[in-house]
Amino acid sequence: MRDDQLNPSELPVVVLTLGDAAGIGPELIARLLGQTDSVQHANIVLTGDAWLWAEGQQVAGVQVATTPVQSFAQVRGRANPAVPAWLPVDTVAPSQVQRGVAQAPCGKSVLAILNTCMDAAKRREVDAICFAPLNKFAMKQGGLRHEDELHHFAEYLGAQGYFCEFNTLGDLWTSRVSSHIPLKDAPSFLSKDRIKSATRLIYRSLQAAGVAEPKVAVAAFNPHGGDGGTCGREEVEIIEPAVRELAAEGFPVDGPYPADTIFLKARDGQYQAIVTMYHDQGQIAIKLMGFSKGVTVQGGLPVPITTPAHGTAYDIAGKGIADVNATYNAFRIAARMGATLRNSSLV
Repeated sequence: MRDDQLNPSELPVVVLTLGDAAGIGPELIARLLGQTDSVQHANIVLTGDAWLWAEGQQVAGVQVATTPVQSFAQVRGRANPAVPAWLPVDTVAPSQVQRGVAQAPCGKSVLAILNTCMDAAKRREVDAICFAPLNKFAMKQGGLRHEDELHHFAEYLGAQGYFCEFNTLGDLWTSRVSSHIPLKDAPSFLSKDRIKSATRLIYRSLQAAGVAEPKVAVAAFNPHGGDGGTCGREEVEIIEPAVRELAAEGFPVDGPYPADTIFLKARDGQYQAIVTMYHDQGQIAIKLMGFSKGVTVQGGLPVPITTPAHGTAYDIAGKGIADVNATYNAFRIAARMGATLRNSSLV
């Protein structure tokens, strides 16, 4: 069942955050909640600093009606989920924030709020999390010990098994065998097990997002797909065997295809998912095809977590010109996956 077919009492609880206080997140969330159809897809609870929420609405030029709550536990079962719930917290003061600059107080604030949201997810008080853009450098200044937020989420939530970021653009999703590591280390992450895990995960996650039978393509690692082993043997020794074994398990998967042509097949509708071997192999194509619309999904976690794929856009923060499309798409995916999580055992 699609999220727009659910009764109000069945709507997933989706928590929204304002993101990095120095970036475009607050105005994006204000603009998102200013769209009348957003509230139809979820029982929304917004959390963040009150002054920042007021500032975001001012920059966006909207005034959003909300219902104050004192805890996440009060959100599910509300009489009127058509009005977003508002849970204010105090994590950062206006005097600590310089708009357009990566700063430790902003990173610390983001971490504190996301941890609070994940605590609520652990208690089954929320079904999905959609966070406005954050800045990894600010978060590391503010206490992040991991290479990225995904690894922090996985540890905090006690994720079991393979996890990775998905990047999505409309009906096309990508996953990665390796992500935020130096490129020189990417070959050491290639293995049949990691390729198979990334493929199974994106297939099942697309099902959770409402795609009944997604078709998956697997990218090669070397130029020209290795040219039969004359330009690298990763395809012959690792990737091709992984694809064969996945097909034997019943997964609709093809490849490996050369990375410089695989996205043409997906663009033409042959595949709904592409498994890439390293970060930029998929990111360049996805961002070129639709930078203002892309979404990052944190795959393999016990709760759906999404965010727009673009960053904090410090250069335009506070100007009221930030594009809300990617934030809207991230919210819709969170709502669909949250509904699946709540109403079935698929994820």
